[in-house]
Amino acid sequence: MSVAASIDSAKQEAFVGQVLANTSAAMVTTLAALGDRLGLFKALAASGPATSADIAARAGIVERYAREWLGGMTSAGYVTYDASTRRFALPPEHVAALADEGGPVFFGGLYEMLLSASSVVDRIAEAFRLGGGVPQSAYDSRFWDGMERFSGGWYDNQLVQQWVPAMPDVERKLRDGALVADVGCGRGRAAIRLAQTFPASRYVGYDVFAPSVERATAHAREAGVADRVRFEVRDAASDLPDGFDVITTFDVLHDAADPVGVLRSIFRALKPDGIYVCLDVNCSDKVEENTGPLGSLFHGISILYCMTTSLAAGGAGLGTLGLHEHKLRELAAVVGFRDIRRAPIENPFNNLYELRR
Repeated sequence: MSVAASIDSAKQEAFVGQVLANTSAAMVTTLAALGDRLGLFKALAASGPATSADIAARAGIVERYAREWLGGMTSAGYVTYDASTRRFALPPEHVAALADEGGPVFFGGLYEMLLSASSVVDRIAEAFRLGGGVPQSAYDSRFWDGMERFSGGWYDNQLVQQWVPAMPDVERKLRDGALVADVGCGRGRAAIRLAQTFPASRYVGYDVFAPSVERATAHAREAGVADRVRFEVRDAASDLPDGFDVITTFDVLHDAADPVGVLRSIFRALKPDGIYVCLDVNCSDKVEENTGPLGSLFHGISILYCMTTSLAAGGAGLGTLGLHEHKLRELAAVVGFRDIRRAPIENPFNNLYELRR
């Protein structure tokens, strides 16, 4: 029997439809990223129903491009169109995802990261063939800007409102006055948010990427918390100072070139009654359970950043889905952590853990 004769034509047709839908979704995301970059969603949210000429004037762009973009967003269902008035509108239910900068479900930062990551695709393809990876230094400032915007929404809306309250002992330490280290601090948004909320504590952020540390230091000054927050370039896998009451990593450990080394440094740096707070990706150790939109997104981000930057440093290359709960418990036990508690939060992106000696 020929291969053609064994094909289920209905399944084939359905899959072609799926591929078309996915390809279209990639185009929609690209258009949405352009809309974010140019401020078009925010212009729509601020203006209410408007013509393409109105939107172009408000956003400072050429009307012909505005009209084509609005048509694409209308066909995707992101924007509505009233044919009788020729006016486009952003439904109020769509504002949180597309126009509410800093909100808990805002996608603009992720869009910016994806546009920037496209610039390293050729190097990633080479890594597929030859091994190795793409180092952090290869990503332009737009990538880090997008990452800050994306994660900043979490820190502004969930860190002190949900995550810290889910860990009563951590909250007590922060309120009473603790020495806190944020490992892999990036541009410092988490440490600064904690310092604003728990001023009795003192904070230091460590990151191996010097440009992020420079920006974090500037952010602390701008936020008025430089008296209790400082940042330092340091490879946490090599060593950390000791005597910390609380050490945090926020979506860091799965990126690390040497996750065991980082965990060992954290273990040694904690006071005997200290607590390590680990926020990391909400994923499964089973391939078949990491499916659907989030599974696809996580695998893509892993290839475009998380896994490849670790491999570029000769590291473990855990990737975005590599630090599921089973793996964290396994690695933590190797360095001596014995008490590992998963905090009770509901979050599709992340799990939250408390680790103690």
